Amino acid sequence: MPIFRIHIQKAQQLGLKKDGFGDEAELRDFFAQNLEEILGVRFVAKEYQTTDGRIDTLGIDENNSPVIIEYKWKENEEVLAQGLFYFDWLLKNKNHLELLVENRLGKSIVVNWEQPRVVLIAQGFSRYIKAAVQRVRNVELKTYAVYEGNILHIENEYSPLPEKPFPPNKPSKREEELTYDLKHHLSITTPEMRKLFNELRDKILQLPSVEERQGQKTGVTYRTTKSFTRFEFRKTWIQLLLREPKYPEDTAGLVKDITSNEWGYLGMVKFTGETDVNYLLNLIKASYNSTL
Repeated sequence: MPIFRIHIQKAQQLGLKKDGFGDEAELRDFFAQNLEEILGVRFVAKEYQTTDGRIDTLGIDENNSPVIIEYKWKENEEVLAQGLFYFDWLLKNKNHLELLVENRLGKSIVVNWEQPRVVLIAQGFSRYIKAAVQRVRNVELKTYAVYEGNILHIENEYSPLPEKPFPPNKPSKREEELTYDLKHHLSITTPEMRKLFNELRDKILQLPSVEERQGQKTGVTYRTTKSFTRFEFRKTWIQLLLREPKYPEDTAGLVKDITSNEWGYLGMVKFTGETDVNYLLNLIKASYNSTL
């Protein structure tokens, strides 16, 4: 995607810096130093030694889920297999990450193993990797480009879709439990709340650079580089989570401070049939703006 600099109503297209970063180590170290700003991930370790190789970067996201990040300076056909190898190793050695998190971020942080993921970052990916990654779960592809004037652009190349529902004629009870798409979550609540949620959802997805994350057991999340709101469905209402405990826009005092819960989200709203959807949207926009 072309990047332009605007000066006195004139657009000037910025040229690419071909090398971007000097080498792979420089790329890795830059991301490690700016991990939360770029990817919304808290840094835990870099160049972490496993039984066979080193993980470029280990972190946890705002939901305390583990994130493995592997970088390639340019295209590299081995990056997917390498990321999956480290992912398998981590799931077999969970205590290693839990101890790292405790030592770096404190004992109050409990690692959430519900949705661990691998993020692969390179200047580009071959058609073979783009096709192969669609047959695995928990792996994301992101490309980067460095422009003149030290402008860094990150593009989301691929994110896995939520797990599809199993055929209705023969799902086992266990299979049903593993299907956490939007349909599953909406089935929990009333038709009235489904209608209000869908009205709000349409408005959220119109915001620039918003990603909807389904496939989660406890709810549906919306994010830019960081999550800014989450919906958790109840029988007659929806729990709406926000990044901050207070907002100037909250003149009615709907946001409850849940800082003491030590979650990634600090504010909560009880979304009911009586709640003004446009009022909620203003609160969500304020949370969204805090991630930009």
